[in-house]
Amino acid sequence: MKRGAAAPGPNGRSWPIRAVVPLGAGALAACAFQPLMLWPAMLAALALLIALIDAAPRRRDAALAGWLFGVGLFCVGNGWIATAFTYQAQMPAWLGWVAVVLLALYLAVFPALAACAARALRGAGVAASPALAACWIISEWLRGWVFTGFPWNPVGVVALGPFDRPGLARVAAWCGTYALSGLVVLLAGLWLDAWRAARARRWPLALAAAAIPVAMLLVPLGGDARDSALGYTLVQPMIGQDQINNPQLYESQFQQLASRSVRNGATPPGPRLVLWPEGALPDYLRPGYDRLIYAQTTYGGDPALARERLGAVIGRDSLLMTGTTDLAVTGRTGDHVAGAWNVITLVDPAGTIRGGYAKAHLVPYGEYLPMREWLTPLGLSRLVAGELDFLPGPGPRTLALGDPARGGFGRAGFQICYEIVFPGAVVDRANRPDYIVNPSNDGWFGAWGPPQHLAQARLRAIEEGLPVLRSTTTGISAVVDAGGGVRQVIAHGMAGRIDGRVPAARPPTPFARLGNMLSLGFALVVLLPGLVATRRRRR
Repeated sequence: MKRGAAAPGPNGRSWPIRAVVPLGAGALAACAFQPLMLWPAMLAALALLIALIDAAPRRRDAALAGWLFGVGLFCVGNGWIATAFTYQAQMPAWLGWVAVVLLALYLAVFPALAACAARALRGAGVAASPALAACWIISEWLRGWVFTGFPWNPVGVVALGPFDRPGLARVAAWCGTYALSGLVVLLAGLWLDAWRAARARRWPLALAAAAIPVAMLLVPLGGDARDSALGYTLVQPMIGQDQINNPQLYESQFQQLASRSVRNGATPPGPRLVLWPEGALPDYLRPGYDRLIYAQTTYGGDPALARERLGAVIGRDSLLMTGTTDLAVTGRTGDHVAGAWNVITLVDPAGTIRGGYAKAHLVPYGEYLPMREWLTPLGLSRLVAGELDFLPGPGPRTLALGDPARGGFGRAGFQICYEIVFPGAVVDRANRPDYIVNPSNDGWFGAWGPPQHLAQARLRAIEEGLPVLRSTTTGISAVVDAGGGVRQVIAHGMAGRIDGRVPAARPPTPFARLGNMLSLGFALVVLLPGLVATRRRRR
């Protein structure tokens, strides 16, 4: 061997080539996510990964292929995270790309585990495609909760069709998103079978295996056309992340929200929700804080007057649901702030607070700084302005707000921002709501983050059989029906409002009753035939 030449791998390929192939396949797979939505790229990339696992001589070779695939997948799919670093001055913007890569190196551990376990099952006689499908389900489930979880961009999201046609993703109501990801892996395995059949000139089998995934992913399953009696006005003010924390703009930002919230000819008669985004209102609405704290907000000094102004804006028969901040204060006059909650506050026309919800699933480094006592001396800080950490709320809650037929506002569930991406963790199963309100500030997310965020909100609507109402600062805001269809939408980068009636909820879906246990059960079902066949052969 010449000096400087790359050492050949077990299959006769050099290590650089063996690294580039799965890395490139993962990057290709990410092109199937929003906004590109090139779903054939996902099937082709996963088919290649299955082939690599099938040919891997050892488990560690399969694990390396899975890890490199994951690095490519998460570097490209999560590239929008780097945009968040351009909106703060404490750290250089280039550090955002370092963060993207470091996060990808960690998240890739889960595809590596799936590939390694699939290779072990392959050695036990289970075919590579169902083995990877089952292991992928389990790996995505783990990714959803280990170290607080980051289940962003599950593979199953590529099964979503256009806004008016949720497509194959509708099966998530019976099996969950993680199982939907396993189904996508199985479809990719059919493409691999088609390629192998074509090489063997078995053309009928090749055509059938290639066509089945295409037909299934293009199935024109629609949403849900039914409405409830409850109206809504959903506002997108187009307040950019570079402006939202500027006190000089607080009043003009409030007027942008207020002017788009009054009743007009498009507003349905009867009870109406007015939906404002996360972080759009700087006022502290609850009593008990020091006067100097209130003086920093729009309506300086008096939370009661701030609430009354909100009530006057929305008018009669309306209920405002707005993102704001509550403080944890101590001291005799409430002058020491020990922490804060990211909340949704409900305000009626009289300026009375009718309830609220505190975000439970906080964003590390965005809403709090883990290991602050170690990282602050190193010059690291949160991406959100300020040194105050947010505190977690108690988790999903349902507020009973009365029968809409009698002037009430139904049973409301809440998820703030990226809480909506966690399958099986978005509603109180013992107290099922009629709809989910999901205010968000997607101004951090660049161009790719918002459509990916909306896609995952659609999956939660399908899983739970509940409509989702998303109001965001810069887009994409939307009303999603209980079948995953998008009824109305305000595009990214635009200001606007949409009016209508809240889509009707469906009866509890199987997933709404059993949660992620269904997905894990699906993984077992996929593996069972191969395991039984292996046991019979050994007899």
